[in-house]
Amino acid sequence: MSTDETHENAEQDVIAVDAEDNEQGLVNRLDAHTGDGIRHRAFTALLFDGDGNVLLAQRAPEKRLWNTYWDGTVASHPREGQTQKEATEIRLEEELGVTPDQYENLRVTDRFEYKRYFENAGVEHEVCTVLQATLTDTTLDPDPEEVAGLLWAPYERLQAHPEQYRQLRLCPWFEIAMRRDAE
Repeated sequence: MSTDETHENAEQDVIAVDAEDNEQGLVNRLDAHTGDGIRHRAFTALLFDGDGNVLLAQRAPEKRLWNTYWDGTVASHPREGQTQKEATEIRLEEELGVTPDQYENLRVTDRFEYKRYFENAGVEHEVCTVLQATLTDTTLDPDPEEVAGLLWAPYERLQAHPEQYRQLRLCPWFEIAMRRDAE
């Protein structure tokens, strides 16, 4: 059995969608991220402090795709029957120990489609919803299986001058979300 076939993603499903984010059924998560990929629903959430800084999370080294790259606060896939907000709330708690009473105004701010290949390991072909919220209590308890590091970055500066942050190796979906937010 290959490493991919035994990967935990082979035991999960994601929601396949058309370009307008209409559900097309469930597909195996590993299948959705290999070969040419299968377009599926995803989200990225950005938490801000009261001073305009965004919380970035470095993906754990064990992640199959974009391991050790810096991402927005959390990113994942909603499960069948979940809204993007519900999925975000769950991932914030699972990955960072952040509960809904620690943030306010969680809202959808954008949605876009993208497709990016990662080395020879796989592909992301997603309709990605962007959510934002303000973190009022910055107490964090990151799960080391998900998060390798955390960094507060001044969002406007990062957005206006991403070249100053090249050493961070940003995830493509976060870069796209940030670029679109500047428009």
